[in-house]
Amino acid sequence: METVAAFDVDKTLTTRDCVVPFLWRLRGPELLVGLVPRTPGLVAATATRRRDRVKEVVTAAAVRGLPIATVDRVGREFEVGFVRRHLRPDAMARLRWHAANGHRIVLVSASFRSYLEPLAAHLGAHAVLSTDVEVDESGVCTGRLRGANCRGAEKERRLREWLGDARPIVYAYGDSSGDAAMLAFADHSFRVTSAPIPEVPV
Repeated sequence: METVAAFDVDKTLTTRDCVVPFLWRLRGPELLVGLVPRTPGLVAATATRRRDRVKEVVTAAAVRGLPIATVDRVGREFEVGFVRRHLRPDAMARLRWHAANGHRIVLVSASFRSYLEPLAAHLGAHAVLSTDVEVDESGVCTGRLRGANCRGAEKERRLREWLGDARPIVYAYGDSSGDAAMLAFADHSFRVTSAPIPEVPV
């Protein structure tokens, strides 16, 4: 029977969050300037713990008006210069175990497509299910997300959609409540913590 290994990225395959550093890489100090007119909405979303809304507001300040070609170029540079430097050796060993056993590997993450696709190519993963930004007909970012933030129930929905009618054995790895639905869906789920991950599943 076919086997699929679904990995969250931030603080699962990596040792730290990648979203905020990437958005900062896109705009630098201009990001803070762009957030000033959005402060009331950002404060309200933070106070009510609406994490998806917080991400939408900050993403808008970072990408609105940028050509998607620029965002993707920065994403490729960010993957090499930042993401690879923060990969967890133990998580990478587990991913390599799955690959050596012929399992299909999919990254399922609230991080952005622009650097996850290069990461997937580097890791030999078969697919990326992630958050992305909306682009208008001229190739410029609107500032909105393209579809839902890939977190929580959306992770499970995207994974089910990607699997289609197939029902392989599913291993899933995640570190937070945002991964809970995906972990519950999997046949074998692993909540990643600060403890080392064994190279071979027990």
